[in-house]
Amino acid sequence: MINIAIFVSGSGTNCENLIRYFRSSDWVSTALVVSNRPDAYALERARRLGVPVAVVSRQALADPAVVLPLLSEHGVGFIVLAGFLPLVPDYLIDAFPRRIINLHPALLPRHGGKGMWGHHVHEAVKAAGDIQTGMTVHYVTPVCDGGDIIAQFSVALSPDDSVDDIAEKEHQLEMQHFPQVVEQVLKDTFGQPR
Repeated sequence: MINIAIFVSGSGTNCENLIRYFRSSDWVSTALVVSNRPDAYALERARRLGVPVAVVSRQALADPAVVLPLLSEHGVGFIVLAGFLPLVPDYLIDAFPRRIINLHPALLPRHGGKGMWGHHVHEAVKAAGDIQTGMTVHYVTPVCDGGDIIAQFSVALSPDDSVDDIAEKEHQLEMQHFPQVVEQVLKDTFGQPR
């Protein structure tokens, strides 16, 4: 069994989608949901679905003596960032080499890097007059949004689309594709389930 941890900061629609997707799996288990914010609604979603949760402040996140034992206690072998805003510290990247992936709500390398999260990304897409947007799943490295791209999915935009329209179109891609991408990365990393 591969135990994954999902790191979140917000409402947790992708978190819930992943938990539900792997719920009937006999080889992947969502072992833990971690948030840097105690008020993140994702924690409530996880609790309702019977998944253990932990709140790890930014200060605690910087401390390997806090985070690594927590992950070890839950047998975590892989980390999925689903709307997690703090930068992942180097020690965690070293402890989970190519076993931490992130979902970014744009077609990297466009609209990535510091400050590019959530609505800020969709505002940048609108301001740039982009004719498409999309989602990117990538490996996490010490460079913000700089890791190798695993998968991208795009959707056409209209000049009439508002920032909220852009956000909704991109979010639909996440709901449709993110769990399958995570599953494929797990197969590629750990081998096909037997």
